[in-house]
Amino acid sequence: MATGSYLFTSESVTEGHPDKMADQISDAVLDAMLGQDPNSRVACETLITTGLVIVAGEVTTRGYVDIPAVVRHTIQEIGYTRAKFGFDSEVSGVLTALQEQSCDIALGVDVGGAGDQGMMFGYAVNETPELMPMPIMLAHKMARRLAEVRRLGEVDYLRPDGKTQVTVAYEDGKPARLTKIVVAAHHRPNVDHERIRADAIERVVNRVCLQEMMDDDTEVLVNPTGSFERGGPLADTGLTGRKIIVDTYGGMARHGGGCFSGKDATKVDRSASYMMRYVAKNIVAAGLAHRVETQVAYAIGRPDPMGFWVDTFGSGSIPDDELGKICLDAFDLRPRAIIEKLQLSRPQFRQVAAYGHFGRTDLPVLWERTDMAEQLRKAAGG
Repeated sequence: MATGSYLFTSESVTEGHPDKMADQISDAVLDAMLGQDPNSRVACETLITTGLVIVAGEVTTRGYVDIPAVVRHTIQEIGYTRAKFGFDSEVSGVLTALQEQSCDIALGVDVGGAGDQGMMFGYAVNETPELMPMPIMLAHKMARRLAEVRRLGEVDYLRPDGKTQVTVAYEDGKPARLTKIVVAAHHRPNVDHERIRADAIERVVNRVCLQEMMDDDTEVLVNPTGSFERGGPLADTGLTGRKIIVDTYGGMARHGGGCFSGKDATKVDRSASYMMRYVAKNIVAAGLAHRVETQVAYAIGRPDPMGFWVDTFGSGSIPDDELGKICLDAFDLRPRAIIEKLQLSRPQFRQVAAYGHFGRTDLPVLWERTDMAEQLRKAAGG
């Protein structure tokens, strides 16, 4: 593990951020198709800009989904219901450009092979109850709280867009204090900056961040430019898959490069990344390491992984190669087995399209269970 003193920063965004809107739309389309046909093959990309949503990709399904209705419902739930918010779910245009998935890919996937080549990573660390890095967990919790304050009407001037960022000072590889906190809160025009700052500190920062981790030197920045009136798709184009570090570990772990949203579980970018998190979390929960990163790789159409790797950064109770063998015995890493183990053919993905796919102990997602910890502990001689 890293030693000495250093700073690490992670960010999150609210569900009203344009990129997150695109992710949620793509996953809402996926959920709608899985709800009618669990064997649906979906690769759905969304682009969103002022007054327009474009949904494109490749789909093979026995069901029928009213794409514009799904898009409008998703945007309405996010909170863009009036033109003055920068986007209106009722009147904005929706264009669809969906075609059938390649039959060449289906040749491999239909027999249980991976839907593409690539490598996927998982990560877990014992510095938070969720076994996630502290910077990203605090950033997510503040982003969710910022959205909650808006939804509950606690602050009447907030609008759906927003971002958060947290910098943690580490000493000997462990979180010691929070040095900087950033909150970007989308708001209606002509709201006094000091009012926004006071509300953000009282209702968001102080409700989430541990007071014992803060001191007089902790700097809290709220809307650092002084104004955030223009937000959402009016200010920035949104694209599916442009927040992959927000979706995972906040930069604390490596990333294979593939996004999750809009992809059914035959796409190992999604399913294998979930499985690697499941493996890593159970390793840490079993007490076999304080911190661990896992990697798996696939070739398109092949069911068996090309490789599997475990790195405990020197924190493991047994050698990494031995731990890797134990994991290969305990976990079936073939794509079809992953889908069955984690029940990835059922609709559940829009709910994780904002505020992170991992560390979601607030949701009944199976990749966050630690039900394999005892088996790993016994296999390691514990």
